[in-house]
Amino acid sequence: MSQMPFKRINFFKGFLTTEQDWNDAERYHVEKRKLHNRCFHAPGVVAGYGDELRVLSRGRGDLSLEIGSGYAIDGAGNDILVPEKQIRTINPADFKLPQTIYIVLRYVEQPTDFIAYKENLDYQGHRRVEEGYKIEFSIVEPDIQHEVELARVILEKGAKRVTDARDPFAPGPNEIDLRFIPAAGIAGARLSPLLKLRLAEALHAQRRILSHLARVKKIIAAQDAHHAVITLQMLVQTAYVDHANVWNLLATIAELEWDVVDEVEARVPDLSARKEFTGFKKNVDILRGLVAERRRTDEGLENVITYQMKACESMSTLARDFIRADDIVVKAMENAPKAQTVGTPGTLPGGIAFEELKVKSDEFAETIIVDGKEWALVDSIDVLDPQSETDHEFVIREAKDTYRTRQKLRYPDGATIEDRGIAHEGGYSEFKVRNLTPHQDLVMIRRMDYVHGDYQASVHVNGQRLPQLLVCEGQDRKYRWRNWPYVIPAQYISTNIITVKQMLETADRDINIFKMWFYQPK
Repeated sequence: MSQMPFKRINFFKGFLTTEQDWNDAERYHVEKRKLHNRCFHAPGVVAGYGDELRVLSRGRGDLSLEIGSGYAIDGAGNDILVPEKQIRTINPADFKLPQTIYIVLRYVEQPTDFIAYKENLDYQGHRRVEEGYKIEFSIVEPDIQHEVELARVILEKGAKRVTDARDPFAPGPNEIDLRFIPAAGIAGARLSPLLKLRLAEALHAQRRILSHLARVKKIIAAQDAHHAVITLQMLVQTAYVDHANVWNLLATIAELEWDVVDEVEARVPDLSARKEFTGFKKNVDILRGLVAERRRTDEGLENVITYQMKACESMSTLARDFIRADDIVVKAMENAPKAQTVGTPGTLPGGIAFEELKVKSDEFAETIIVDGKEWALVDSIDVLDPQSETDHEFVIREAKDTYRTRQKLRYPDGATIEDRGIAHEGGYSEFKVRNLTPHQDLVMIRRMDYVHGDYQASVHVNGQRLPQLLVCEGQDRKYRWRNWPYVIPAQYISTNIITVKQMLETADRDINIFKMWFYQPK
């Protein structure tokens, strides 16, 4: 029945049907649907359905993988539906390592619901055919005609765990590589007219701002972003922009806007110093995080549009203010204090409280004001930076388990930050803090993933245990970044270099460490 011409069953009075007629009738519809899929939809994973069959590490320090629910179409036109998340574990004994291992999804069908009539055993058979799937590991390059690749991993000999890729564009050994997943083609668009109008308005506002930055301020990166926005405007008019593709398109524009931010900060100081530009930068950063989530819902897209409009509103004020003022240094900025106050622009002397440090999303400055006192940055540690770790003799000892991680998470204000760090279960971390003034308090601030909270740790300075525990109460699974402060009293700072040890006191918990800052009174 797969070859032309197709023949439909035709019932008429007196037509005596057999099982062959009914099977032919079913086969007709199955083959017609497969033909439609082959001709009108490219094979691959269908965007926007379930978890999109995304493959993730389970964070358990082993070779198990989680495959999300989703829907795919293979090259033969078969629909492959995975209704629930699946767990699969790689068995190294099945492969000759090192080896590239492919995680593939295949269509399978099998007869079910067998029945036999005891009155006449000639009448028996399966009443249904179940259309199912199989997820397998393979060492052969996937053939899209018969299977859909979900991920691949270069597994090394002796590997004990598989992790998510720290750099999705260049995964390393034992990291999940998602670059080769085929995407199924989808025709038409389903955005509501109102949402399509809102998107068009946001693109129009972007185009005006980027045009000003490119032509008046001579920002080269703005030219690229401007052209990308024009392209997306034209695509929206074709009625082919939908949740299936708009998120990737918006992600490209958001990254181009971030290039604008980088260039402005690097070579246009009069513009980067303006609070309006700070607002633009903050909203673009939030925007990058939102499009990376790819929620693929009307509500999610409306949220993205809202933050894009906020970014444009910040810069629209600057576009008016900078008329014939390109060479003028704003006098208000000349008279501004060199110290940056922690908190939002316009914070009065007195700054913020230590508790508010936990949710501060912008970078820590050389000088901050907390609880009315001015503090100066004396040292910092960039975890996983080899030179920084060497300079501070950063080590982790006696841990049950350690793992490195790169996270792109959000603070409670919605700002998205990407950082890399290390975590350990049990044991302790140890490092040196330099450039200290003896007999003055030291504030130690650690960026952490707050999804792993609810623990206590003891702090030791130069081998002496401090009476006050480092207590991390609570956790947050949505807004996961926190900056956790801890004050080391002045009496424990006896030299200009101290050795600090953080030792976990809570069983079966891990402590994660990203960037660390150290402040003393100025």
